[in-house]
Amino acid sequence: MLDFFEGKVTVPSTLTYDTLRFGEFEDFPETSEPVWILGKEYNALTEKEDILSDVTSRLWFTYRKNFPPIGGTGPTSDTGWGCMLRCGQMILGEALVCRHLGRDWRWARGQKQREEYISILNAFIDKKDSYYSIHQIAQMGVGEGKPIGQWYGPNTVAQVLKKLAVFDTWSRLVVHVAMDNTVVIEEIKRLCMPWLDAAGACCDTETVGELNGCLEGACALAEEETALWRPLVLLIPLRLGLSDINEAYIEPLKQCFMLPQSLGVIGGKPNSAHYFIGYVGEELIYLDPHTTQPAVEPCEDSQVPDETYHCQHPPCRMHICELDPSIAAGFFFRTEDEFDDWCMRIRRVSCNRGGLPMFELVDSQPSHMVSVDALNLTPDFSDSDRLERFFDSEDEEFEILSL
Repeated sequence: MLDFFEGKVTVPSTLTYDTLRFGEFEDFPETSEPVWILGKEYNALTEKEDILSDVTSRLWFTYRKNFPPIGGTGPTSDTGWGCMLRCGQMILGEALVCRHLGRDWRWARGQKQREEYISILNAFIDKKDSYYSIHQIAQMGVGEGKPIGQWYGPNTVAQVLKKLAVFDTWSRLVVHVAMDNTVVIEEIKRLCMPWLDAAGACCDTETVGELNGCLEGACALAEEETALWRPLVLLIPLRLGLSDINEAYIEPLKQCFMLPQSLGVIGGKPNSAHYFIGYVGEELIYLDPHTTQPAVEPCEDSQVPDETYHCQHPPCRMHICELDPSIAAGFFFRTEDEFDDWCMRIRRVSCNRGGLPMFELVDSQPSHMVSVDALNLTPDFSDSDRLERFFDSEDEEFEILSL
């Protein structure tokens, strides 16, 4: 339990770094079964070092203490209440790594880091002016009726990340949250290729001159944006059962980690959120935010004190049947071709027997659905009544708190 008193947080006992090292972090299994990590396949018998290098290179966000007070007078640690927020940081952090460094990028202790890496890490540092800091996520939640210290479910954190990405002009990501277990291809392409609307509007002009001028303007806009497709982070909140995961969803869930566009899954066990990055056999592989580390302030040069942002131990594992059914799956698409390839793969998976599709992929929006993006929300998102229905009041309680 957490008690808030005069802006301070009384923290319950929690896992420590050493507890994780010698408890949860077991030696990786010796198995001939393939190991899948975010779209990459490994052999546990011959590629163990490659597996650990891949896992270590993922950004690992955990509880922190002694950071500047949230909101100026709020808590200085998120121990006991921020695990789902940290998982949201991890899945978005993976998207930024793919966006700016590439999926094959690897981290090594003490090596000189690229400027892009430093910029990514700075976006998550625990201070109020970082794009995706615990401060920004927590305060955005306050604006939508989620007090600091109240649990977030996967859908809520997905919606908050979508709003924060609006301000990240460096990454220029489109973050789309697919609601009602449905991914609408037409809606996504309109979001990622806004120049199509500009070109389409030109078709209504009455003269060829006006048409050509408008199209030239659309082309100039496209050149200015450097690409015809804005990189997309697709988050899909799902419920794969009632109190336990339905076994019919297990194989489709595994197949998500096999897709090259995979960003993993945020979810967890009851009262405990994790960031799932792969699987081996019947076990999910995950990064665990439940350890408290001191807050870090990166330097401006390349020697960033970043060791605590990379888990340098064998990854945690849990049986897939222990997974709470409330999750959010994430995918990243740098180009339109990558999105089209993903659509083809998803349809192929849906045609396979041995499981139920976790979500529906459709060409155009069904008449009964209302697009969140069609609401034309402004960056300050002040119209909370309008957004209320998009925040799932039935989100699984990954953090049970008494305030």
